[in-house]
Amino acid sequence: NTTANNNTAVGKSALNGNTTGADNTSSGKDSLGSNTTGSNNSAFGSGSLVSNTTASNNTAVGHQSLYANTTGYDSVAVGANALDSNTTGIQNTAIGRNAMQSNTTGNNNTAVGLVAMYSNTTAHDNIAFGVNALHQNTTGTANTALGRSALRLNTTASNNTAVGYQAGDALTTGGLPAVGYNAGG
Repeated sequence: NTTANNNTAVGKSALNGNTTGADNTSSGKDSLGSNTTGSNNSAFGSGSLVSNTTASNNTAVGHQSLYANTTGYDSVAVGANALDSNTTGIQNTAIGRNAMQSNTTGNNNTAVGLVAMYSNTTAHDNIAFGVNALHQNTTGTANTALGRSALRLNTTASNNTAVGYQAGDALTTGGLPAVGYNAGG
């Protein structure tokens, strides 16, 4: 730390590289360890936001949450490995262990549930609520999956809505609304 103000760091190498980033809170080994100028970040858990350099306004709670994030901003990750691979993706919310774990540059996504949107890499504007919801999605955009395993096998299809347990579960190419238990699955 050279000239930064209002930072709190607890844990080995927490906020270790900080130079001018202000108003950061870091608790856990290596959390925010590479941060230099990023401000208003909160990292709780070993390895959380460890690669962050200049990004601001991120919240990471859980082991290696937002681990690879470098310049992505305005994101929230709660749960072990949530948004783990995110590098420059912005305005994402991932709640649950391994939620959006593979996301790298996708923006404006919301995933809530164990492994929800797990395979998402670059897709944007998706909503997934439920265990395994949109699990295989990689680049499909503007999808809404509400319910356990809703749109689970979707990979690249866009503009789908599935509501209910396993609704649209087997959909791989897109184009449908599915409402109810196993609808369209």
